[in-house]
Amino acid sequence: MPVPVLCFPFAGAGASAFRRWQEYPSEVVRIVPVQLPGREERYGEPLPASVPEIVDGLLPELPGLVGDAHRVALFGHSLGAVLAYETALRLADLDRVEVVRLIVSGSPGPWTRRERRATGLSDEQFLDRVREFAGYTHAALEHPDLRELLLPTLRADVAVHEEYVAPPGAVLRVPVTAVRGADDELVDAAQAAEWRAAGTGPYEYVELPGNHMYLVDGPAVMVGLFERVVGAPRVAP
Repeated sequence: MPVPVLCFPFAGAGASAFRRWQEYPSEVVRIVPVQLPGREERYGEPLPASVPEIVDGLLPELPGLVGDAHRVALFGHSLGAVLAYETALRLADLDRVEVVRLIVSGSPGPWTRRERRATGLSDEQFLDRVREFAGYTHAALEHPDLRELLLPTLRADVAVHEEYVAPPGAVLRVPVTAVRGADDELVDAAQAAEWRAAGTGPYEYVELPGNHMYLVDGPAVMVGLFERVVGAPRVAP
């Protein structure tokens, strides 16, 4: 049975960011996009104020996402990386399913806060800072009416990410793969490698071509990466 890979989106994005990934069939993994409150079909729901609050709301939904699977992998990019990590911590405490791999992308380790922040800036300054961070902007943010709809969610997500710091000593007994775009100007190689300290199991660092948003145009590459790291035999720490 393919292992479900729960995919947590980056700031401002929803589950649709991973819909194309589901078009690539695999006998090893099954892509399972995670929808956060306040976007797409959940637009209008209250926006949680912290990473723990988001994960608290998602945990009751996980059985419906993974079905009868007893083994799962977790993937997240940027904000999604810390959501995936926090979810892995909770699942370890609950002992419901085995997390076979945590795959984190485009994020420093969970104990590092970004020095240059976007929270608190005016709308134009905020969007300029986000473009600077990501090296990418969604076309909808250039449309005044759509920007008015999307900006509150993006602001809330960025604030949640910028405020998050993992609890001291919160280390997983889970294999960790850290992924970074080789030209990412927001997260450097040393920051991405901080994830080594987040788990006691096998660790791998991977660089892929592109900038901070390298994953947007590479669904086949990402599914292939998941197949390799999720299908790899686990080595006892």
